[in-house]
Amino acid sequence: MNDLMQQEIFEIEVLNWLKNKGFIRKIIFGGGTMLRLCHGLRRYSVDLDFWIYNVPQIEGFFQSLKDQLHKDFFVSDAQNKFYTLLFEIKKNPYPQKLKIEIRKELKEADFQEKIAYSKYAHRQVLVKGFTLEQMMKNKIKALLERKEVRDAFDIEFLIRSGISLSLDRNILNEMKEIIKSFKKSDYFVKLGSLLEPEAREYYKKNKFDYLLQSINQKLSY
Repeated sequence: MNDLMQQEIFEIEVLNWLKNKGFIRKIIFGGGTMLRLCHGLRRYSVDLDFWIYNVPQIEGFFQSLKDQLHKDFFVSDAQNKFYTLLFEIKKNPYPQKLKIEIRKELKEADFQEKIAYSKYAHRQVLVKGFTLEQMMKNKIKALLERKEVRDAFDIEFLIRSGISLSLDRNILNEMKEIIKSFKKSDYFVKLGSLLEPEAREYYKKNKFDYLLQSINQKLSY
């Protein structure tokens, strides 16, 4: 079993741990890992991303989660930062550390209860996760800000899942330029390292042709 598969099992274990300790009801699951574990995204994701949902005292929540994590994991990092709570944990037999990031600010956002699961794990975990429509908004914002190939991949997945790409022409053009700027290494290394062989070969050959066609179609209206 490769490291990415083991990391996914670790993610499910930690989600189940958060549920059993009562933390999961106070946070909303988001990001690429939520898309993979709750909606079948065809790329691995190695971090757990959350947003605060119902936490009146951030400092108390941070300290409680930190104390509980120390009981069951090796905690290599724990920070109450300005915008986020950040933890990095490790546990045998998993080969990699797992980063948990919880964003403090949650503006109006749509979410629903979803089941998180992996074909490599034996547990299923009920979580609050952003809707696909909300994830489209989040992923477009992420692509514009950090220009990462994985965000473009996730946007293409959301379009293929039936989520509309209804945006201002200026934003569509900006997205198009970012996508066209991706280099061979973005597809072969950055993205390729997160894909299983069949999907890896598809994106090496086709890149984001489908996504660009979708954007061009919107621009032609």
